[in-house]
Amino acid sequence: MQPVDFTTLKSACSELRAYWLPSRLEQVYQRDRYTIAIALRTLKQRGWLEISWHPQAARICIGDPPPRSPDTFTFSQQLVHQLGGLALIAIEAIAPWERAIDLQFARRPGESALYHLYVEIMGKYSNAILTDANNFIITAAHQVSEQQSSVRPIQTGQLYEFPPKLTGPVPSLSESPGRWQERVSLVPGAIKRQLIKSYSGLSAALVDSLLLAASIAPETTTDQLNSEDWQKLFQHWQEWLQALDLDKFQPAWTATGYTVMGWGAVAPVKDTQSLLNKYYTDQLNQQVFSQLRHQLTQKLQNILTKLKVKEQAFTIRLQQSDQADDYRQKADLLMANLQNWEPGMKEITLPDFETGEPVAIALQPDKNGVQNAQYFYKQHQKLKRARSAVEPLLLEVQSEIDYLEQVEAAIAQIENYETAEDLQALEEIRDELVGQKYLEDPEYRNRNANETAITNFRRYRTPNGREILIGRNNRQNDQLTFRVAGDYDLWFHAQEIPGSHLLMRLEPGTVPDSTDLQYAANLAAYYSRARQSDQVPVVYTQPKHVYKPKGAKPGIAIYKQERILWGKPQLVKSQGSMVNGQSP
Repeated sequence: MQPVDFTTLKSACSELRAYWLPSRLEQVYQRDRYTIAIALRTLKQRGWLEISWHPQAARICIGDPPPRSPDTFTFSQQLVHQLGGLALIAIEAIAPWERAIDLQFARRPGESALYHLYVEIMGKYSNAILTDANNFIITAAHQVSEQQSSVRPIQTGQLYEFPPKLTGPVPSLSESPGRWQERVSLVPGAIKRQLIKSYSGLSAALVDSLLLAASIAPETTTDQLNSEDWQKLFQHWQEWLQALDLDKFQPAWTATGYTVMGWGAVAPVKDTQSLLNKYYTDQLNQQVFSQLRHQLTQKLQNILTKLKVKEQAFTIRLQQSDQADDYRQKADLLMANLQNWEPGMKEITLPDFETGEPVAIALQPDKNGVQNAQYFYKQHQKLKRARSAVEPLLLEVQSEIDYLEQVEAAIAQIENYETAEDLQALEEIRDELVGQKYLEDPEYRNRNANETAITNFRRYRTPNGREILIGRNNRQNDQLTFRVAGDYDLWFHAQEIPGSHLLMRLEPGTVPDSTDLQYAANLAAYYSRARQSDQVPVVYTQPKHVYKPKGAKPGIAIYKQERILWGKPQLVKSQGSMVNGQSP
């Protein structure tokens, strides 16, 4: 993950000063253990200033509004207690070339600061520290004891000390090309490494983009550069320093991340705030997505393995109980032919009642004929009782397996993180499994599924322009089928195969043609467990013919008056037409 370097921080703070000073602090919300969002209001706008001390994604920028769930963190409560209603009057660097800034708060613009919120963007040492006007620490996002750091402890009540000063040379616009080249090439080595070693304030990402702009490979050694290379490199070096001096930046996406200098740009961005917000939101979401998907997949596999062992055991017991009628037949034959029994017999052969075929019956020689018959009757009753006990247990296990395979299919369809909706769909599956008691999550906050309407279904358009909605998980499947569906829509699902519910929206009186029906069937097949097949049977019917059995788990539905089409999932990637900007 690309860290916020000094150049990026200066670009972000330059924009914040231009558009958000002065502003009134209205609210503080802590998103997670590393991130707070501060609601700021100016005369023209209201926004959320996001401050993060995440070890990999520390940043400060205008971000998205926080969720509506309760904030239970004490750091944000302390901030709002001290800063609520005050004005943010200044955003200053604490020292040249330092990645630490001072947010100053006062009663109103023009007055002296009552509080300082120091934001240190320093990788794993990042922090947010609130002090009073005399720089005594009131609270900190991450307190550091003397045992953890004898150099710079950070504790409530102590005087705030600035980070240790930079020891290396810092870049300067006044430095001559000759002196600059001499410093960089003093010790021969790769140009990228030599630039980073020679000056403070440079990051690997910045140097990569600088060398890209100068058309020089990063591994090129300093003694391989000719005078023209040095001239081009120094020209871009000066360009960078002038941008810092004049606060003139060009935020853009690059092939591997982002830049605020415009070098290596593949797509421009309107401002650094939206650039940082999107980049780090996506990067962190990607991490959470990968971890959560792995966790859910492993958990489901473990549960399904155990359930299938139980299913096999119950099946074997049922197969054994199939012998119940054999025991009764033997008992009846023996009772009807007691005259043929002789003491000490180990086996007796008697004709079958219906076919007359000889039936060999093993006997216990220490028992008489009646006692052997009674033994067979008891075995018959025992196996009958076993069947009546095992059958519902088997049905219950099979129902549970069907449900979990449906969940497993939903996870399999969310293969990669592309948008926040992908993570949200996975979190909904996690919440569903917690609600169904398959997962225990101490950080899970119970949210009523009916509180917010689900709108992030997968969306497609048929060749004739009809809208198609597809559920991403069981919660969305239920919402789609039993709440969103209208009387004139059509409902699709892979036949007897775990998969998503699909809805084709239709206006009253309209009838879809065979092209649209086949298109929908292909999608239903694709978003099912049979995705890799060439052909998949797909049922479709009107939503009024789809029912949820009483007490059924999420995503389970039964249907009637269905018709069948053969979906071709392999055609989905080529047919496209997804309307929310994602590819399948």
